Amino acid sequence: MADQFLGFDLSTQQLKGIIVGSDLKLLQEAKVDFDADFGAKYGIEKGVLTNPAEGEVFAPVALFLEAIDLVLQRLKEQGADFSKVQGISGAGMQHGTVFWSHDAEHLLANLDAGKTLLEQLEGGAKGERKGAFSHPFSPNWQDASTQKQVEAFDAKLGDPHKLAQATGSKAHHRFSGPQILRFHTKYPEAYAATSRISLVSSFLASIFLGKIAPMDISDVTGANLWDIQNGRWHEDLVALAGGANGAADLLNKLGPVPEDGGASFGTISSYFSQRYGFPSSAQIVAFTGDNPSTILALPLRSSDAIVSLGTSTTFLMSTNTYKPHPAYHFMNHPTTPGLYMFMLCYKNGGLARERIRDAINGNAADKSWDKFNAAATSTPALGQEKDTDPMRLGLYFPRSEIVPAVKSGTWRHAYWPSSHLLTNAEDDATTWPSPAADARAILESQLLSLRLRSASLTQPQGDLPPQPRRIYLVGGGAANPAIAALAGQVLGGAEGVFRLEIGPNACALGSAYKAAWAVLRRSGERFEDFLEGRWDEAAFVRRVADGYQKGVFERYGEALQGFSELERVAIEERGEQGSGSGQEVKEGAVDRGIVRAN
Repeated sequence: MADQFLGFDLSTQQLKGIIVGSDLKLLQEAKVDFDADFGAKYGIEKGVLTNPAEGEVFAPVALFLEAIDLVLQRLKEQGADFSKVQGISGAGMQHGTVFWSHDAEHLLANLDAGKTLLEQLEGGAKGERKGAFSHPFSPNWQDASTQKQVEAFDAKLGDPHKLAQATGSKAHHRFSGPQILRFHTKYPEAYAATSRISLVSSFLASIFLGKIAPMDISDVTGANLWDIQNGRWHEDLVALAGGANGAADLLNKLGPVPEDGGASFGTISSYFSQRYGFPSSAQIVAFTGDNPSTILALPLRSSDAIVSLGTSTTFLMSTNTYKPHPAYHFMNHPTTPGLYMFMLCYKNGGLARERIRDAINGNAADKSWDKFNAAATSTPALGQEKDTDPMRLGLYFPRSEIVPAVKSGTWRHAYWPSSHLLTNAEDDATTWPSPAADARAILESQLLSLRLRSASLTQPQGDLPPQPRRIYLVGGGAANPAIAALAGQVLGGAEGVFRLEIGPNACALGSAYKAAWAVLRRSGERFEDFLEGRWDEAAFVRRVADGYQKGVFERYGEALQGFSELERVAIEERGEQGSGSGQEVKEGAVDRGIVRAN
């Protein structure tokens, strides 16, 4: 009987489960769509409930419980044989928190296989039945209710830079530390009734384990509470988040964090063996965050980069260099000590590109990318027909942006690198023939921002200048050939630009791969080596564009100073004050000698 491994992805709008074999090939997959399956029951929209008056965004924990039973039923309908599953891991949306009651451990350990999780773990509406949760809701990563707490975290160690140095990030609205501080301020009785606090990932692990599972070594770094370099809870920050209840009380609620991302927490709860047929020997491996899990979907080496091109844009890189800054995130690697995960998050991605596509098509109903792609690829780099022409540099933010922290707006400027002169070209149809010129400019804009902020982490590739070894594209935009071509031109990529041929499954697959590694690894075998030994390059990825192109890559390097200056202009004109995002320009350029133009 060949071993199989189960991975989960609990995101804002769905729970996905997939099963792979020991050869990493996908066997079954199923998902629960929260709005479609439970929207009417819970009154959710896009997976969440909101309280706009306070900026709150949250989800019912009961929804997660129902989704777990349902996704397992659907996997069985797809032909899954759970008796073959030897390892289970998963991922949860980062920064979400779940608050367990003092009855939780007893309830988890004594589940009746004849009843659903919801029937046994959710408390009665009027308190007639004790439940496993001291608070019925889980704050979501979109929550923005913690501005006061964010300011307290930034100030605790002196300033955002010192907080980022200690925890990998400055304070953010969504991070668990500020969320916990606000929770026990707003709900003191519920906080007192809380025995343990889980992240969404460790909550999901706890359900399958039958007892409260520890937090994961990578996901815990999305809390502003973990001292990354010293590998422990940060005493001063835990004391801040613990408030009047004290640091010791909060430390007990948070629990220990094992260093080994592949360690088994134990075997599966008897509930799942009896109800669904899992073997009692199935191991529960640390569940991590959705972003850390995504980088486990392929054997990512140091300096490799993943660009996720969806409605938003996310940039992930595995690196052995720890250079934190308030404008981005560093996290512990989910499997490999000595490596870190560098992450950039942007709100504006696909939506901004689609608006220009519609303008070029002249009809918002026409969703074809043909004219957009033709305009982008036929326009010369940075709009320069000849070297003496100015460079076209633009910013396109239909939504307020995180990086840099500015309100919505559009900026079109001309930049002369020889003199560092930057001028507004918004009304200059000769320099900037809009909308045709916008097609290439928006792709360059999004990619230049990634290069600016990741430059200090890249290494020389042989005789080539510092750049990623490979660029991997995932998400809906990964199928666009124009985006792939420009990604290589702007970001480089010594071995080229690749597309992950696994559709939207990267996060769940990373979880399943993590489970397989944890169970099957040889003594001391690193995750990357384990995965590479089973990796089917032809089946899993496809090379879709050239990477580094001599001359073109260097020209984009010359544009970075002007691009940084353009962001400064945008911040001066429409900067978000007190946004809690703390994003600034200049970050990745510091070590490359890029100085802001005057």
